[in-house]
Formats: sequence, structure tokens, C-alpha cells
Amino acid sequence: MGGRVGGITSKYYWETGGIKVTGGQKVKAGTILTRQGNAWKPGLNVIGRSSLTAAIDGEVYFTRKKNSYHRVITFINIKPSA
Repeated sequence: MGGRVGGITSKYYWETGGIKVTGGQKVKAGTILTRQGNAWKPGLNVIGRSSLTAAIDGEVYFTRKKNSYHRVITFINIKPSA
């Protein structure tokens, strides 16, 4: 008998990707912010490349900037909690 035991089928695996937090949400260090997404870039206190993770405890906020090709890029940042 082959196949997978538990988990999620490949048919629905794409639904697990994307952004996991909203602006203003409190997160702890190590919290996954995005999965498998190149639409967001790491900003202040965020680590990773395609899967972004919180480096410190704090509040999530987003900023947008134009790159050298005049495309708008969204950065995910974390404001440290006092």
C-alpha cells in the first residue's frame, strides 16, 4: 500500500501558501508571516526569502516602495512591542 498518511493532498496544497497575517496583528518571534510567495519582501525585523518569518515580538505593518523598474513592492515589517 502506497500513498500518503494524514496531511493534505496535493490537490489542495496550493491553498496553504500565501500571507498568514494582517496589518496591526501582534506576532511572536518565529511566527510564519508568508509561505511560498514572491509578492512580499522582508522589511524591518523580518527574515527569509519566499517564506518570511518574524525575527522579534511585535506588531505587523506593511510598506510599499517602487523599485528601480518602477514596480511597486510590498514589504512586511514588524514594529517592536514596548
